[in-house]
Amino acid sequence: MHDLAGADPDVRFSPYCWRIRFALAHKGLAVETVPWRFTETDVIGFSGQGKVPVINDAGTVKSDSWAIAEYLEDRYPEPALFGGPAGKAHAYFVNAWADGVLVGAIARFIVCDLLDVIDPKDRDYFRSSREARFGASLEAIQAGREDRVAAFRDLLLPIRLVLRRQDWLGGTTPSYADYIIAGTLMWPRCASRFALLEDNDVVAQWLDRVLDLHGGLGRSAKRA
Repeated sequence: MHDLAGADPDVRFSPYCWRIRFALAHKGLAVETVPWRFTETDVIGFSGQGKVPVINDAGTVKSDSWAIAEYLEDRYPEPALFGGPAGKAHAYFVNAWADGVLVGAIARFIVCDLLDVIDPKDRDYFRSSREARFGASLEAIQAGREDRVAAFRDLLLPIRLVLRRQDWLGGTTPSYADYIIAGTLMWPRCASRFALLEDNDVVAQWLDRVLDLHGGLGRSAKRA
């Protein structure tokens, strides 16, 4: 699996790659991760596109985290990631909400921190592409985050309401829905020291449980 890395190859911080790292661990599948940087598009050219994650499973190449999760569920059905068609539909909604709302919200708190994490050769690309996307400098995008973090925490209310009633987004056991949100939150955990969650938040307590899954895969991840 090609996995986004920082200047330190052991710092892996992509929210999409983390979703698949958790999914592979859930399936009990061993994986070799290959560090990839933003400007190394030739390394994953065999996938026909230029983004990670990309997996190569004995010659079968898949890209895009959702498509990879579908492939893993079809190819290795047990233990289940989705728990049937209804669970898959539920996870797809969570995936759309995470991609459409959560990722952009988090970026506004850590985008300038990321500049210090990524490989120096990627910094010009990263700055120009993100500043074009947000219409402001990285410094301006991240400015005032201490005053904005309460509103971000309010954004997590739907997740919080579910976790007040059950241990996992998947119900009694973790599902891909849990890995979507946890993988997204691994992004700021690995790449920034800014505290997005309060310790007494039920979301933080749930994430703490996720970090201990699969032999502590998330907890052992190197942080910048």
